[in-house]
Order: sequence, then structure tokens, then C-alpha cells
Amino acid sequence: MGAGISAESGIPTFRGAGGLWRNFKPEDLATPEAFARDPKLVWEWYDWRRGLIAAAEPNAGHCALARSERAHPNFTLITQNVDDLHERAGSRNILKVHGDIWIQRCVVCGSERQERNTPLEEVPPRCGCGALERPGVVWFGEPLPPDIWAAAEHAAMEAEAFLLIGTSAVVYPAAGLAAAAKRAGAMILEINVADTPASSWVDYSLRGPAAEILPAILV
Repeated sequence: MGAGISAESGIPTFRGAGGLWRNFKPEDLATPEAFARDPKLVWEWYDWRRGLIAAAEPNAGHCALARSERAHPNFTLITQNVDDLHERAGSRNILKVHGDIWIQRCVVCGSERQERNTPLEEVPPRCGCGALERPGVVWFGEPLPPDIWAAAEHAAMEAEAFLLIGTSAVVYPAAGLAAAAKRAGAMILEINVADTPASSWVDYSLRGPAAEILPAILV
């Protein structure tokens, strides 16, 4: 699951025209180096993003996936999104390979907590131990959470059908899951508003918004 499905709820994607903030590229802010250089600037960006997410609502695509999960016990939702729209739509078996924007992690003691206030009372926020907290997301150059990634790989290898929805298919290693599923024998269906690098090798490709296509094809 890529950022496209959340974009249909009004949340800008990293690479879309609406993904810019104060003339910064997100790739220049979502790194450990950017946080070390200017944690306040990075947190101002994440605080802005959290505000957009809090104001957004799950769309029909999110809801269709949640209904499909209830109908199919082996359904697993693997997402690169760090928002909570899938949870709010009712999905429960979710693997968030890029982390969760509502989690804050201490850079010293490693403790984590969920903080849903937006805007934040203090920017940058601090842990009870006094050290800075960082967003609980995976930044460029960082490894994916090992347990979650292992579960995602297992789900891909066991899948009979793999839906590739709203993703640019260029951010690895997550972008490699669909290819791994295909090698293991799964049928791959891509749903996107535009062609991607995966379009040439998937089994089926549907062009259009996920919020329109998913309710029509999922039961």
C-alpha cells in the first residue's frame, strides 16, 4: 500500500506536486542527518503533516480494504504509509513497514509513546528523561523494523493475490515485495492513477483512483 491511497484523502505524497513544504524536499527532511542538524525544523514539518492527517478521513478505498479483511481471515495489509487512516477505517491486520507518525521515540533511552496531540505543545518534544524525541518513522538510510519486515516478507511469499495500490514502486526494499510475491506464484494486480516501474510486469493493471476501484472489485 503506497501513499496514493492516502493522497485521495488529502494527504500530500512525498513525490507529488503537493508534497513540498517551505520549499524543502521531503527527502531532505526525512533523514537522521537532517534531524541532527535541525531537529526543530524537522519536527515543524512532522507537526504540519500530523495536522493534515488528523483533519483527514478514511476514503472509500480504505473502507473497502477493511471490509475485505473482515471477509478474508488471511488478509494482510502491508503499508508504507505512516498515517492512521487504515486503522480508522477498521483494518486491524496491518504491517506498517515505514513506522507510525503518531509514535515518538527518545533518541537516548529509546522509550516510545503515542502522542496524538496536534499541534504539539513543545517543538521539538522531549522524553521524560530530558532527551529529544524523534518521530517513530523510518527515515531515508535507516533499516526497516526487522519483525515487521519479516512478517511482510512472509505474507508476500504466502499470498495467492497481491494488490499493489497507489505506490510509486521505487522505494526499496518495500517495492520489492510484489516481485517476491510474483516469483512465489501470486497474481499481482496494480491499482494506480499512472504507470509505474511495476506496470510492465504485473499480471493486471487498473488505472484510476483506489477510492473508486477498490469498492468495485473487493468483496
